[in-house]
Formats: sequence, C-alpha cells, structure tokens
Amino acid sequence: MSNVAAGSAAVAAGLAAALLGIAVTALGLVGRYPRWGHAARLLTYLMGAAAVAGVAVMERALITRDFGVKFVADNGSSTTPAIFNVATLWSALEGSILLWALVLCGYTVAVAVRFRRHGNDLMVAWALLVMFAVSAFFFALMVGPADPFIGVEVPAGYDGPGPNPLLQNHILMAFHPPILYLGYVGFTVPFAFAVAALATGRLGEGWLASTRRWTVAAWGFLTFGIVLGAWWSYETLGWGGYWAWDPVENASFLPWLTGTAYLHSVIVQERRGMLRVWNLSLVIATFSLTILGTFLTRSGVLASVHSFTESGIGPAILGFFAVIVAVSLALIAWRGDRLRTPGRIAAPVSREGAFLANNALFAAFAFVVLLGTVFPLLVEAFDGRTISVGNPYFDRMTRPIGFALLFLMAVAPMLPWGGSTRRAPTELLGRRLLVPAWIAAVALVVAVLGGARGWAALLAFGLGGFAGGAALRQIVLAVRRHRWRGLVGRTNGGMIVHLGVVLVAVAFAASQSYVRQAEFDLEANQQASFAGHEIVYLGSAVVVHENRTERVAFVRVDDAKTYGPAIATYPFASQTIGIPSVRSTLRDDVALAVLSFPDEAGPDRVILRVTVQPLVAWLWLGGIVMAAGTVLSLIPAGSGRRRPEQTAAPAAPAETVA
Repeated sequence: MSNVAAGSAAVAAGLAAALLGIAVTALGLVGRYPRWGHAARLLTYLMGAAAVAGVAVMERALITRDFGVKFVADNGSSTTPAIFNVATLWSALEGSILLWALVLCGYTVAVAVRFRRHGNDLMVAWALLVMFAVSAFFFALMVGPADPFIGVEVPAGYDGPGPNPLLQNHILMAFHPPILYLGYVGFTVPFAFAVAALATGRLGEGWLASTRRWTVAAWGFLTFGIVLGAWWSYETLGWGGYWAWDPVENASFLPWLTGTAYLHSVIVQERRGMLRVWNLSLVIATFSLTILGTFLTRSGVLASVHSFTESGIGPAILGFFAVIVAVSLALIAWRGDRLRTPGRIAAPVSREGAFLANNALFAAFAFVVLLGTVFPLLVEAFDGRTISVGNPYFDRMTRPIGFALLFLMAVAPMLPWGGSTRRAPTELLGRRLLVPAWIAAVALVVAVLGGARGWAALLAFGLGGFAGGAALRQIVLAVRRHRWRGLVGRTNGGMIVHLGVVLVAVAFAASQSYVRQAEFDLEANQQASFAGHEIVYLGSAVVVHENRTERVAFVRVDDAKTYGPAIATYPFASQTIGIPSVRSTLRDDVALAVLSFPDEAGPDRVILRVTVQPLVAWLWLGGIVMAAGTVLSLIPAGSGRRRPEQTAAPAAPAETVA
C-alpha cells in the first residue's frame, strides 16, 4: 500500500473512531447503552492507534523521500539531515495538525485509562465526550483543508526544497514544537472536565482534584516549550534577542498567563470554596486561547518566522473557537445559580486576598498582550489599514504588572488564610518577610556594586531578591520539617517554580536593560574592543555541509575559544541565512552574527555584529528550575495515604450513566 493510501486510511479511521466515540458516549449519557464505558475506552485506543499510524506513515514518507506525497514534495529533501528530516513533520501546516492530533489522542487515551475504574461515572462520560469532539474536529481538518496525504506526480529526479532553512540549523527545532504541543493540547483535559462539571451540575471541588496534575503537567510542558522557543530564537535568528513580542510568541504566552492564574486561584476554591465561576472561566479561557493561537499560527493571517503559510483552515478554526466560547458561556449562564458560593474574603490582608489580587494582575497582563496582538488584525479587517504594535507598547504596559506580580509572589505565601490565626496579619507578615527583605537589600547592594543603574532594573533586582528570598525561606523550613519530602508536593514544588520565575525575571531585566550592540568592519587578524571584551577576526573559510554551504568567520573572544558565525546558502532558498554563534557564561553572553563579507574578490573582510548581554544564561537555567519544580510538584507530598487527586469526582451525588 502506498504512503498516500495508508496515511489517508489512518486519518479516516481516526475520524471514524472519534465520531463513534461521540455516538457511544452520548448514547450512554441518555441511558440507551449501559456498556458505553468499555466501548468508549476501546474507541480511544483505536483513535490513538490511527493517529500513531498516520504519524508513522508520514515519517516513513519523509525518511524514504517519497515525493509522491505532496507534503514531502513541498517540504522534504534528500539533503535534509536526519534529525531535521524527522522534525519536518511539524515544520509545515498539515504535519503540525497531524502531530496535534497525535498528542490529543494520547491525552484522550490517558484519561480513559486513568479513569477506567470509575465505571459509568457521569462526569467522566462528559469529559470523554468533549475530548472525542475535539479530536473529531482535528481529524476532520485532515480529511478536508489540511489533508497531509495528498498524492502528487513529480518528474524523475525531483528533489524537494526541504523545510524552511531557519528550521533546520539548530537542534532545538526537534524539541521545542513537540514540547509546546504537549502543553497546548494538555489543557484539553481540564477544559473537558470543566464542561463535564457544568453539564452534570457537580460543581464542587471534585473536578479540580481530578484534573490538578493534568493541569500542572500541561502548564509545565507549555512553560518549558516557551523557554526552548526563546532559546531557539536567540541561537538561530542572530538579532541578539530572545523575545520580541512577536504575535505568535504571544499566542503561546496568553494561555500560559491564564493557566498560571488558574493554578493559583484554584487553591482558593479548594481551601475556601470561592471563585467557582472565575476558575471555570479561566480553564475555558486557557483552552480557548490555545485554539486562538492555533488560528493565528496556522491561518496565514500573521507574517512571522513562527507562522505557517496562508491556508484554508483559518475559517474552520475560527468557527471552532467561536463554538467553544459560545457553548462554554451558555453553560456558565445556565448553572449561574448553582455556582454561587457562600464563601467570601474574610480580610483583604489574607492569602485569599493576595491570590485574588494576583489573579487580577494576570488577567490584566493577558488582556494587554491580547489587545496588542489582535488589534492590528482587527484594524486591517474593518478598516483595511495595516498597522503594527511594537515593543514599546508591550514593555510600557506589562512592566508595572510584572513588578506587582513579583511583589505578590513574595507576600502571598507568607500571609495566613483569613480567620486562621488570632495574630494580626501584618505582625505575622512582618516577621515572616524579615529574611526576604534582607536578601532583597543584599541583592540591591550587589547589583549597584556590579554597575547596575536605572530604576527599572534595580527594582527588578530588589523585588527578585525579595521573592526569591521568600521562596527559599519556605523551602528551607519545609526541608527542615520533612527532610527530602520538603522538596516535593504542590506547595514545595511550587516554591521551586517561583525560584525559577525569579531567575527568569532578573535575567530578563538585566539582559534587556544593559544590552550593548555594535557593528564592526574587520579585516583578517584585526582586533576590536567592545563592552569589556576583545574580539579578533582570524579569517574565513567555506565549509560544505549536507544541506547547505557556509562561509564561516572565525572569531576569537577574549583570547579564549574561537567561534564560527556564518552565512549559509541553501539550495532552494532565495537568500542567504545567517547562523550566529554565542559565547555564553554565567556573567554575560557575547553573540556574534555575520552581516556580510563585503569584498568577495578583495581582502578578507567581515561585517560583524556583536551583542553583549548580561545574565542571559540565567534565563535558560531559570526555565530548567521551573521544569524541575513542576516535576516535583507532581510527586505526592505524603505516602501511604489516599490523596484527593485519586478521586475522579465527589462521592455525592453518585450519578452514573445508565
């Protein structure tokens, strides 16, 4: 069987399994199919197997260079290195949808297996129904406008262009998109259970316990995916930066903001029974923003190095987004009376008060980013004018929110719950924040002695020390009390995540505030001094690789290692592509990018851009710390006892599908 036929059969089987899953589960919900649970679980296996088969067929076509498959003819090449040949699957539209379906089916199978012992539980039925429906939508895209298995005839000896050159010159391209997808798609699980809670009327805290770890895992994958994307941009694009408020970057950042708000506010609901509507809204908003991000990335409405070419799936995804929002809002309105809770904030200076302020700030942050991202699209759609919203808007609007969040990051964990102590909250807070305040003062002194200037950067260093000190205090106390178990569990792992956030925030402030960049015209063996570093251009050479030809500039930095920034020519590319090189230390980074070799026939000269930024390496270290904290937060804090996460839903009312 040809790859086209096998792949098309796999996609059709996946769509059929998803539609049958919808039918079987719906029949179970109306009481006409008592054995729906077993059948639905088998259909998740079939749907997952179909997705695996589709990906396997496409990878086989890419590896064997089967140019009879249009996707391979458009994006594959015999010269693409092996690792990037595999990654070609997610370098273009149709393959990325196929990968999305694979991850989604994986989560659906995992949910079915995890809750297989819950019999015909009504909430699990509704959750699976939602996941079958979402899966059916993505399989339908592949049957229609995003078909990855279209056959095509090519002339003898044909060789494809390969993926975008920018997507095949750094190893992070093989990891950043799949990890990001694991985060994006993972938010389908809490969304499905939120819809299930609304549909069944079981609006207590049971569904929160059922999805806690799923949400944390999805958030962790999304976090690490965003950090890897920034790292890829820094190492690949050669502009000396890692975050440009690009619309597609923002599309991944938006669900991260709302997801982070949810992870904080859900604690208030679990502890005090408050914020039910808010938490449901945050879960729905997070999932909806992943679909909106899919539209922005894959519809072709945005011009970005991250986005795909214009396609016909934009209206379908936008329509799906509208359906999600409309149905979700209708369900919340329907259950409005039952969502009211008797709980209230006992005192503004309390932990729940701080969490509420934290959520308001995250919501404001998300609104600012969303407005700056979609406003140019709205103007173009309604007025025909093309405008852009640049870095000054985002920096000016988000900076004060970021400072406030750092402050709350330090204060909120130190506050008592309302009514939980007889001691005055301000007195207790002052005692607990004494050590963090000293650490903040030391951080400021060290920053000033190190040459830091400017109120914004100094405030970031001070607040970073304050928040980091608070997290360290909590971790030290937990380790003293519980030894190694003081590092695991939602609370303690969350404090480690906070440390990672502090590292990222301080590194971001330092690298943005004190970046220095200059261009040099150097001849062979000529030296230049810049920002405390000695740069020596040693000469250039042409290096031929399997998929490109490079002219490499050999540059020595500070009489140490020699680096090789280059300009590359790809066989099917219309222009040369810069390949930067970075000397990275814990103190600062020296990024080298070749702009041109001006005299091809004359002396060996290079136009070299040098960018020096302090503390950039701490961004990546902070991302690793956040990922480690996420893993630790998924480990139960105790052992040998049943935890709330082990129950799928509240025991009462014990509703089941007949």
